[in-house]
Amino acid sequence: MSSQTPERPFPLVILVRPQMGENIGAAARAMLNFGLSGMRLVAPRDGWPNPKAKAMASGAAAVIDGVRVFDTVAEAVADCDHVVATTARQRGLFLPVHTPQTVGTELQKWSGEGRRTAMLFGAEKTGLETDELAMADALVTIPVNPDFSSLNLAQAVLLLAYEWSQAGGQSPLFESPYEEAPASRGVQEGMVEHLFEALDRAGYFYPEEKRATLQRNIRTLFTNAQLTEPETRLFRGMVRQLMRHLPEK
Repeated sequence: MSSQTPERPFPLVILVRPQMGENIGAAARAMLNFGLSGMRLVAPRDGWPNPKAKAMASGAAAVIDGVRVFDTVAEAVADCDHVVATTARQRGLFLPVHTPQTVGTELQKWSGEGRRTAMLFGAEKTGLETDELAMADALVTIPVNPDFSSLNLAQAVLLLAYEWSQAGGQSPLFESPYEEAPASRGVQEGMVEHLFEALDRAGYFYPEEKRATLQRNIRTLFTNAQLTEPETRLFRGMVRQLMRHLPEK
C-alpha cells in the first residue's frame, strides 16, 4: 500500500467528543489497516493523551502519536477542502447523502485532485450535532439493520476506511495458487474416462442397460463442475490410487 504524499493527501479521520480511550485506539487500528494515519480529536471526554487509547491502538502508535486535538469542529476542519460527516438519521439538511461505497469514490477523486479531505464521526451515544453536520459537504449514512442500528465508533471508521481503500483499486494481498479457467474439454474427458474405467472395474455400471445413462449423467456432472486443470489432476490421482485396490477386469 502506498504511503501518504503531499501530492495526494489521504483523508483525515476526525472523532468528535469521543468518550472512551479504547474506542479511539480501536479507530486508530482500523485507520492504519487501510493506510490512513491522520487522526484529529475534538473535545475528547477524558482529555488527551489517553493511556487507554494508546494501549488499545497496539501497533498503530504512528496514528496515536500524531493525533491533533481541537476545541471545536470548525477549528478541526478549517484547513480542509472537503468534509463528509456520518449520521444515522435525517436532520433536514440540504446536503448530498452517500453510502460508504459512494463516498469512498468521492474521497478518492478529491484526494487525486490534491484536496485535503476529512471524515467526521460523532460521539458514541449522541453522534454529531446538526450544526456540526452543516459544516460538511456531504453526509454518509451506513445502511444497517433498522432493528439493531447500533454501530461501534471503530466499526464505522473501519467501514469508511475500507470503502475508501477499495475505491482506490486495492489488490488482494495474495493470489490463488490455482488457475481460474476451467480445464479444456480434452483434459476433462480424459479425467471422466479414467473414472469410468475405475467404476467399471468396481462393478458400478450394473445392470448393463443403465451404463449409457449413468455415464451421460456423470459426464454432465463434471462438465457443470468446471474443474480447473490442477483439480482434474488431483481427482485423477485419487482415482489412480483407488484403482490399485480394484480387481483387474
